[in-house]
Amino acid sequence: MKVIRCGIAGFGKMGQIRAREILRNPHTQLCSVFETNSDLTAEIPSGMTLSKSIDELLSSGIDAVFICAFNNVAAEYAIKALSQGMHVFCEKPPAKTCAELSFVIAAEKASTGVLKYGFNHRLHYSVIKARELIQSKELGNLLWMRGVYGKAGSIDYHTNWRNFRNYSGGGILMDQGIHMLDLFHHLSGLSFNVVASQLSNSFWDIEVEDNAFVTLQSGGVIASLHSSATQWKHKFLLEMCFENGFINLDGILSESRSYAPEKLVTGKREFEDITFAMGKPAEQTIWFENDDSWKLELEEFVKAITEKQKVSNGSSDDAMEVLSLIEEIYSVSGFYGK
Repeated sequence: MKVIRCGIAGFGKMGQIRAREILRNPHTQLCSVFETNSDLTAEIPSGMTLSKSIDELLSSGIDAVFICAFNNVAAEYAIKALSQGMHVFCEKPPAKTCAELSFVIAAEKASTGVLKYGFNHRLHYSVIKARELIQSKELGNLLWMRGVYGKAGSIDYHTNWRNFRNYSGGGILMDQGIHMLDLFHHLSGLSFNVVASQLSNSFWDIEVEDNAFVTLQSGGVIASLHSSATQWKHKFLLEMCFENGFINLDGILSESRSYAPEKLVTGKREFEDITFAMGKPAEQTIWFENDDSWKLELEEFVKAITEKQKVSNGSSDDAMEVLSLIEEIYSVSGFYGK
């Protein structure tokens, strides 16, 4: 198998995570990096070519580019790479707007390159196991979903680029809530519409939302989301109730492990017994100690390239699905004006 020569645009936290996995994978080689921040260029592994622009990076003899830069250039960089026949792995969000993303998809259709987006939560082992249980239909049909994804922010949260809308396109919903929305779609197989959304700037001195409360609906299934930057204790919880029981994804492993532990809790409904057992079903808990989501994402990307397969997680269709939902949430809330 030919080794895929890779370049990275942006060498912040995500660029460094992707670099680590590229260096570990036997089918990929990290060749060049585009980064202008001197503090970050100091972190680039030795032997890499340092490019001074995205055009220089794309001209450095690479086969694939990993876009880990600000959201406001994600679509531009993807289009440039695809138009040159390169393979593209782009972090979420896929673009600032659906209009931008539509141009990327047009470039994808005209290109021989593979396009994949980084929705790594799909490849956490708890999520993989939950999806298997859901698809087995052992618990019956889905009734409702409820997700909470909250972070504590940080002392310098108000200065982070993600909170400047011209760079990010939005606040905590675009940054972190997007993962929960993608899991709603991924696990249920449903496309949701927005029933209600309320966005607020509760605490942080920033120009974007620090809390988003959202109600969604698809047929008879209701889903609710609270995405927050004022949780003060990192929290990930996705609860799903079915006709015959429930699945809870409680906690998720991350680089900081501050959302750990990661566990999957399942239970069967029990209301035939009207004694003290009612409302206290037996639960089974599976604990997960490893997060290989970054590794598995790269393996999927490599497989899509080498075996000419469709992207199974993080396709442009997946990206448009979730970005369209976010645009609708912003529109219904009126937070940024109609």
